[in-house]
Formats: sequence, structure tokens, C-alpha cells
Amino acid sequence: MTTASFTISAFGDEIASDLESQLQTLNDLKIPCLELRAAWGENVLHMSDERVAKVRAMCDASGVTISAIGSPVGKSPIEEPIETEVQNLRRLSEIARQLGTSNIRIFSFHPPEDSDDYDSYVDTAIDRLRRLTEVAAEEGVTLLLENEKGIVGDTLDRCIKLVDAIDSPHLVFLWDPANFVQVGEERITERGWPLIGSRVGYVHIKDCKLEGGVKAAGEGDGQIPELLDRLISSGYQGMLALEPHLAVAAHSSGFSGPDGMAYAVESLRKVMRAAGAAES
Repeated sequence: MTTASFTISAFGDEIASDLESQLQTLNDLKIPCLELRAAWGENVLHMSDERVAKVRAMCDASGVTISAIGSPVGKSPIEEPIETEVQNLRRLSEIARQLGTSNIRIFSFHPPEDSDDYDSYVDTAIDRLRRLTEVAAEEGVTLLLENEKGIVGDTLDRCIKLVDAIDSPHLVFLWDPANFVQVGEERITERGWPLIGSRVGYVHIKDCKLEGGVKAAGEGDGQIPELLDRLISSGYQGMLALEPHLAVAAHSSGFSGPDGMAYAVESLRKVMRAAGAAES
């Protein structure tokens, strides 16, 4: 068996609004990395340079590394001008450099609300993602394309089409098992890993039941134990980023609170121990 090493990260705004509480909880739980989506109620995209510098200083003082920027890029209407998102990505790339990370999470755009034919928007999404990937190459960052309900890249089939068409080291697939389950994908690791596993560069950890309800790792139908087995056998050396949504599972964010995050961490570590996965 190939040795794999997983680093646990967590969305700080799932713990609390203020960064001080986020970092304290991460320290208490011995989580070395922060997924920065928001702090003090402000999305990372809208932070000033002064606020970004404060975030960096506080993380450095706490010994916490920022593993990725949880950006909203691509969680926007597919009919809006792409240059709006290009400018957002350029700003986020600068923020990422200031924070010491090159990873920026993105999405693949909302089709019109009255559309029930997401397949017809795949080519448009590819064109838009290709433009963003060109910007990422210029900026020296890596885009983490997350599967998400309600956007073009929600099902396994459409996610494969998107990442295969882009085929760039500056865009990798971010696997979120719960989001797949929420669009009705069954046995997602068993079916999906052989088709898209080679494109996976980042992993979010939350679980979900097919009949509904977000759960901690190993408690739903997201096949997270099987996913860890696949990651181990592939030699994955990367992040398992906790986004538990245990208290609130909203469309653009979620919340777990300190106790919910603690439960999510222990649940993940339990699954990791069962899989024989090392934690770095």
C-alpha cells in the first residue's frame, strides 16, 4: 500500500465570525490549517490590504497556515460578464500571495434560474473556466474547482467534462462528497474515483444522507471511508478540509460552531484511523 499523508484544514467561519475565536478553536483541536472564506463577517474577496495583513499576522502568531482561499468566484450567474470574475480572481490572487497560499477555490457558475437543462451550459462554463485558468497561470495560483449543487458542475458527468476540457495544472478538481450526494449521486467514490480521481487535487470533508441531512464524516452516503482508501492507494499528499455544515447548511456557506467543529474533527480522525491514514 502506498503511504499517504493527510493534513486537516477547516473553514474558520464554520466555527465563529471573529478570527480570534476561529484560530483559538483550531489550536485547541490541533488543526494546523485554515480555509479562509470569511472573518468578522467579511468575505475574503472584500477584505482591504490592511485587513488581509491583520489576518496574516494573527495566523502567524497562532501558528496556523492558510491552506486555501474559499472564494465565491464562479458562484455567480453564467450570463454575467466573465470579466467581473476575472477581476475578482486577480484581486484574490493578490490576497492569496499576501496570505502565503496559492490555492483558490472556485465554482462553475449558476445556469439561469428557469433552466432545467444544465447540460446545455457545459460549453459556456468551459469557456469561462478556461479564461479563469489563463488568469490563474498568469498569477501563479491554482484553482480548486468544487462540485456544488445548483451550478453547472454539480453531477459527476458534468464535472468530468469540465476538468477534462480545461486539462491544466492550474485547475484541479476539488472533491466534495456531500455535494455529490445532495444531487443524488449514489456510491460516488465507487463510481466516480475511476473516472475523475486522477484530477483530484483537494478534498472537502462533509457527509450527507441521500434522503437529506448533512452529517459528519462516515455518517452519511458520501463513501468517505472508501474515499480515504482511494486517496491512500493513489499516494495523495494533501488537504482534507473540513466544511461540516452541522448546524446550518446554507447555499453559500455553513456553520457548525466550536462544538460542531470538534465533533466533525473527531469523526474525521476516527475514519482516518480506521483507514490507517497518517495525519501530518
